[in-house]
Amino acid sequence: MIQIYKTEDGLLQQKDELSPGSWIALTNPTATEILEIANTYRIDPDDLRAPLDEEERSRIQTEDHYTLILVDVPTIEERNDKDWYVTIPMGIITTDETIITVCLEDTTVLNAFMDGRVRDFHTYMKTRFILQILYKNASLYLQYLRVIDKKTVVIEQKLHESTKNRELIELLELEKTLVYFTTSLRSNEIVLEKLMRNEKIKKYPEDTELLEDVIIENKQAIEMANIYSGILSGTMDAFASVISNNLNIVMKFLATITIVMSIPTMVASFYGMNVNSKGMPFANNPYGFLIVLGFTLVLTLIVAWIFSKKDLF
Repeated sequence: MIQIYKTEDGLLQQKDELSPGSWIALTNPTATEILEIANTYRIDPDDLRAPLDEEERSRIQTEDHYTLILVDVPTIEERNDKDWYVTIPMGIITTDETIITVCLEDTTVLNAFMDGRVRDFHTYMKTRFILQILYKNASLYLQYLRVIDKKTVVIEQKLHESTKNRELIELLELEKTLVYFTTSLRSNEIVLEKLMRNEKIKKYPEDTELLEDVIIENKQAIEMANIYSGILSGTMDAFASVISNNLNIVMKFLATITIVMSIPTMVASFYGMNVNSKGMPFANNPYGFLIVLGFTLVLTLIVAWIFSKKDLF
């Protein structure tokens, strides 16, 4: 899908035709759309296809007629009726005439610009636009990291009394997400460092502060991801021990009950043997059954009391 936007009279307008100073947003483009843009702006089609590969690494690539900036952006993926966070590549291609973004799916980063929720945004100010995209991307990482932290707290509360693996699996998914985030943020950091040294992308004094903000925001996201990852790893180890301990407590309780209940079974089995009744206590007593029953009950209660004193219940 091709969407064309252009700032006119301070307002973002969606256009039907390509023109200088516009922003071309390609979302999961077809082969025909890729060739059309590639031929119009003299771009290698492989560079337009690169962001469509989920395994593509972040980088900056400078050519004669354009510069490709490839970064990882966070997105939400639904699995098993739950939202999980992953990262996908997004390409930003800047030419002398226009700026082009390429992504495999709709992303919150670009939707904020399309919806007009970004201040001081103009499609013809290409350098600032690139920095604004990168700043929005780093801010989105921070936003998702805070959501992950809140999810972790909720799962921890469930784990206090759980003996199942479902919550631990959810924590494992969150830990995987943090690993993906950390890897992507570090790759983006390298891209930002190269962007500062890239001479083909013009640097304006008024954008210096924004570039510093992008770098600071990205570093903060890296630190936060590392902190949460460390906490989550320790939490998983601790709660794995808690679940094992809960299971041991249940098994100990069941073993104690089994021992206590085995006493009446043993007495009953003795009296159920095929032997001469004269050798069995109270066998000929008319109240023998009640006496044996009472004796068994007392013995059972004594054993249960002993186990209770040893905190085995």
